[in-house]
Amino acid sequence: MASETAAGSALADEKAEAMEQQEAGGKSRLSGLLWHGGSAYDAWFSCASNQVAQVLLTLPYSFAQLGMLSGILFQLFYGLLGSWTAYLISILYLEYRTRKEKDKVDFRNHVIQWFEVLDGLLGRHWRNVGLAFNCTFLLFGSVIQLIGCASNIYYVNDHLDKRTWTYIFGACCATTVFIPSFHNYRVWSFLGLLMTTYTAWYIAVASLVHGQVEGVRHSGPTTIMLYFTGATNILYTFGGHAVTVEIMHAMWRPQKFKAIYLLATLYVLTLTLPSASAAYWAFGDQLLTHSNALSLLPRDAWRDAAVVLMLIHQFITFGFACTPLYFVWEKLIGLHDCKSLCKRAAARLPVVVPIWFLAIIFPFFGPINSAVGSLLVSFTVYIIPAMAHMVTFRSPQSRENAVERPPRFAGGWTGAYVINSFVVAWVLVVGFGFGGWASITNFVQQVSTFGLFAKCYQCPPRPAASPFLSPPVAFSPSMPPTPFSFNFTGIFAPMSSTPSPAPAPMPFGLGHHHHRHHRHGL
Repeated sequence: MASETAAGSALADEKAEAMEQQEAGGKSRLSGLLWHGGSAYDAWFSCASNQVAQVLLTLPYSFAQLGMLSGILFQLFYGLLGSWTAYLISILYLEYRTRKEKDKVDFRNHVIQWFEVLDGLLGRHWRNVGLAFNCTFLLFGSVIQLIGCASNIYYVNDHLDKRTWTYIFGACCATTVFIPSFHNYRVWSFLGLLMTTYTAWYIAVASLVHGQVEGVRHSGPTTIMLYFTGATNILYTFGGHAVTVEIMHAMWRPQKFKAIYLLATLYVLTLTLPSASAAYWAFGDQLLTHSNALSLLPRDAWRDAAVVLMLIHQFITFGFACTPLYFVWEKLIGLHDCKSLCKRAAARLPVVVPIWFLAIIFPFFGPINSAVGSLLVSFTVYIIPAMAHMVTFRSPQSRENAVERPPRFAGGWTGAYVINSFVVAWVLVVGFGFGGWASITNFVQQVSTFGLFAKCYQCPPRPAASPFLSPPVAFSPSMPPTPFSFNFTGIFAPMSSTPSPAPAPMPFGLGHHHHRHHRHGL
């Protein structure tokens, strides 16, 4: 009897253990589906999602600076240029990793980054230059996402100024410290691309449905400064591969990355070309003083949905830009191989503080994209990769032992050197030279007009109180406030005993507060 009881107990234990394993297996499958990504599809979603981001909203502004034809041609040209240099970065990564793995170096608890590739292939001077440009670019890339969050949410709720919204979203974006690496962006990358796809097609369709505004003018390009400012913004658009090495390292088979960035770029062009062209066709020169395209579209549920989706996507892109900075900081303080997520998250927080502060100092949505594109993107993702590829494979022996040779359609090694030389010369002269002059001039003009720490950059002025209204009456508990009699400081706004005047008619079908926009309004 005792043996039967013991056997029954053992059988129950086995069943319980089997059930626990099944539950754990189900959880691990769910976790793998949403959290642990490393396939070529994950890399494609990451590249495409990271590439388009908030710059989608500033491309119509660039078209107004460039004109329709130049805007389309620059997108196609820089899309190809960006795909080529992303390919070069992937080749250099594979070369570096192959050499290190021959020396029995283990990368299971270490994320390879671009500056380490340069260090291993070309030495510490290249490492220092690559580290400086890459970190500065990613820092300001994170700043731009934070500025974009404040700029977008203002069009849904303008009770708070943009600087206050920057404080709020800075705290929200700080939660990205809990995302360990690019392995864990699977569901976020997928959702982020869906969000930007919706927003892009919303801008295109809404602009076409809205039609051309009365007296629309398409005078761009008007000045050399505006022309090159718009061109460098597009340079920045297709320069999102500063995180290519980290995305490749998150793949189970990095060798499959070769054409992923090109395929991502082709998809992104199906979003950027229709949306920018349609918005410029509809609003023309008005975009020159409205760097965020959403500001000109009618306020309705469709536009509010686009704003909210872009806010979520900008949070995701903030994490994309900040995660490599987290890695650099962890390596600096010796916590990169720490297995405790909470310790790593706490150690990462100091990285967010300067980003938060810079977003408050320079809230210039639009102009800052061009400045970052000309001064940082030009070197980080165009000039340095092209030069590094030429120097790495300058000797016949290095070309003979190369892990990956240039494709035949590019002309082999000779063709690669010609293309690389053209990339360096073009981006140095046009992107950094003319683009740097134009974008910095435009940026300085914004600082002179709005000042640093601008409370609400390109916001419409608040209407002054009318002297003809009745004196305010005291608030009493028996008098319920109207929905608009309370502000966020906790003080009830003055209420008039006379009815409010009827609102002025809204031109061009804009939202209820857009008719108050002034010359610099968004």
